[in-house]
Amino acid sequence: MDRRLALVTGASAGIGAALARSLAARGYDLALTARRRERLDALADEVRLRFGVEALVLPDDLADPAAPGRILAAVDAAGRDVDALINNAGYGLPGVFVETGWQEQADFLQVMLHAPTELSHRVLAGMTERRFGRILNVASLAGLLPGTRGHTLYAATKAYLVRFSQSLHLESRPLGVHVSALCPGFTWSEFHDVNGTRDLARQSTPAWLWMGADEVAEVGVEALEANRPVCVPGAPNKAIAALAKLLPEDWALALMEAQSGRFRKL
Repeated sequence: MDRRLALVTGASAGIGAALARSLAARGYDLALTARRRERLDALADEVRLRFGVEALVLPDDLADPAAPGRILAAVDAAGRDVDALINNAGYGLPGVFVETGWQEQADFLQVMLHAPTELSHRVLAGMTERRFGRILNVASLAGLLPGTRGHTLYAATKAYLVRFSQSLHLESRPLGVHVSALCPGFTWSEFHDVNGTRDLARQSTPAWLWMGADEVAEVGVEALEANRPVCVPGAPNKAIAALAKLLPEDWALALMEAQSGRFRKL
């Protein structure tokens, strides 16, 4: 195939599906992975019709440590290379650390930290050999702010993705590979439905802080093409990230503690 291929994790809904559409609109073929096959099939049919691209449907669960290898083996079996990797799969784990089971936390770390790191490592050699590659790690505004009570590992894993992306950006820049971290704030998607916090977030957060998934995705893909190491979409989110850098750490942490219960399910 002459077209480049983008592998999108967590592609069944929300920002992941929006990123897939944005890449398809730019002429990328797609390899779509998430747990829900029926959602992936519907998205694959949509992008084929709308954009005339090919789409591989690769349902899998990144909580399984063997999933990254299976997904990439399926891409290879189709005779394709991964030219763009979109590490989007993720979720929130409500509750405080001591009250959640370790297996829940271990699965969370596998999806949020180990899988994107492994996938990046596995595809990077081919990208550098071909002198072309794109890696977008979907982090969060939470990764640029102090931690909160509840969802204990969420901000930690997102902060990791930001720093990982920055380092990989510096290493890969001379090799034709672009690496960016996308750090959205509140986004209209299924994210809050899955962890049961939609009503809580809507009631406690002004409408002007929210962005649409399509808007976030478009900004993210543009940042990736421009090879910006970190992208914070939306003026309010940029202001929040800047303020977090300016405030003394104990002030910022106290502010996050006071606000945690407004948008975190404890």
